[in-house]
Amino acid sequence: MPSANQETTYVIGHKNPDADAICSAISYANLKSRLGLQGYVPARCGNTNARIDTILAKFKQPAPLFVGDVSPRVRDIMVRDVIKTHPDATLSEALQLIDNHDVRVLPVVDEAQILKGYVSIFQMGDYFIPKFREPRAMRHVFTSIKDVAQALQAQVKYVREEDALEDMYVKIGAMDIRSFGKFNGSDAIKPEQTIIVVGDRWDIQQRSIQIGVRLLVITGSLGVEQEVVDEAAKKGVSLIVSPYDSATTAWTIRTASKIRNLIETNYISFSPTDRLSFVRRRMRSSNALAYMVTEDDGQFRGIFTKTDILKPSTTNLVLVDHNETIQAVPGAEEVNITEIIDHHRLGSVNTQQPILFINEPVGSTCTIVADQFRRHQLEPRPDIAGIMMSGIISDTLNLTGPTATEKDSEVLEWLESLAGISASELSQEIFSSGSVILNLAADKVILADQKFYDESEVRFSVSQVEELGFQNFWKNSTALSDALDAFVKKQGIALAFLLVTDINRHNSLLLVCGDQEFIDRISYPPVEKGLIYDLQGVVSRKKQLIPYITSVIRGGSQEVKVGSEAEEES
Repeated sequence: MPSANQETTYVIGHKNPDADAICSAISYANLKSRLGLQGYVPARCGNTNARIDTILAKFKQPAPLFVGDVSPRVRDIMVRDVIKTHPDATLSEALQLIDNHDVRVLPVVDEAQILKGYVSIFQMGDYFIPKFREPRAMRHVFTSIKDVAQALQAQVKYVREEDALEDMYVKIGAMDIRSFGKFNGSDAIKPEQTIIVVGDRWDIQQRSIQIGVRLLVITGSLGVEQEVVDEAAKKGVSLIVSPYDSATTAWTIRTASKIRNLIETNYISFSPTDRLSFVRRRMRSSNALAYMVTEDDGQFRGIFTKTDILKPSTTNLVLVDHNETIQAVPGAEEVNITEIIDHHRLGSVNTQQPILFINEPVGSTCTIVADQFRRHQLEPRPDIAGIMMSGIISDTLNLTGPTATEKDSEVLEWLESLAGISASELSQEIFSSGSVILNLAADKVILADQKFYDESEVRFSVSQVEELGFQNFWKNSTALSDALDAFVKKQGIALAFLLVTDINRHNSLLLVCGDQEFIDRISYPPVEKGLIYDLQGVVSRKKQLIPYITSVIRGGSQEVKVGSEAEEES
């Protein structure tokens, strides 16, 4: 695996991969490594089977990394190292964090890292904007004497109950002594809830102590006579000295208020595993400053904004042995497809920019990969040569299938010399590796090597299994038929086919379920009419069966001829 700071590119085959998809992913990732390119990881988006396991064991290769879905998710774009605060923080502390780290939103979490909400620069700005119809609100602070002293960096002369959280109101002692302390109407605040900010006004200081205000703040770093401190202590009036002028001191005291009353608890949150496609839909009608990321239990994990959603995807894919989105790993259309190496018909993959696309009419993707080794004048290691041989042998039935080409034969011969094993010997091991029908439940047989196709707005599925004779099929035909019928209904598709190929006799049986109108148009000899058909000479899904099916779906006047009849005419 690449290190954390390297960009990862998954070399990955189609869903329900066959041997060629697995072998080409392994060998192409190895080629990239040999070329000095880092971060290429062979991957798969389905389970292996007995044949694939035999190949991997033979050449001591681990199964490619399982990647079941590459859809971009919240965890891919969220900010993890978040500047945050706690419910008992003061506005002063919050503002300092905002200023030091240039952020607009501060998540608020408790000691267990459970998200309680957030505070923003806009909320705090609103807190300080004068509210002329609410004069008490303009003076109100909810805090402790200790927090006020810390916000002011004040000299503490005497304090009482410094940690107690209280509702207090700030007033500046600038009026004449004759009117000081006469509070009426909206100013009728009890002395024990009052913070008096005053300069070197000895008379105001004395009057504040006499009426028993909660806190007396003397500004400008002015000295305080010990007699005044003693009198304050005697009356239980807390007294501190601020280094600032009176106006600055009054404003700073308000920043000592606790943020808990400002915490916005109505926030939008997502899970780290939520798909970005889902997030975008929810964000369309939202003007939130930021979006929180939490686990199901409320644990805070991160934060992101609408700008983060615009970040390009960091997941890269090289598609091997397919080029249709419908066959690709889920989410492929949302990430960066950087290359395609394939030998099938052209499909519907769209890319954001030009890419390397190698598509050749050969029998195996491994043939193309091996040819790339030759083009770069590289000889693969014996184990990688064996892996590519296995892909070619599996996809071309050891060069006896209709998709085999002269190039497949030439490349296979070259790989034999490097792997130190003959194709006939390897073929025997591969095709004797076990029956898919016997080793898997019927519903899993359908999925073992299954692909979806779209043709003329008709979606259908074709699965293929290769057996040594048809005896295993006939023993399980009823279960396979029921599984195929259930698959059609579950997927909501028009048709599903299971091609069972006898690799010894080069014939196949076709099991079909779905749209009866189409089934009635199948021209092959029926073994069980409307269900099982005899396809003499048909072994290739790609070259023989798919062209026939698409021709029938299109309703062409001349159906494609396949199998022995087509070969005789050619």
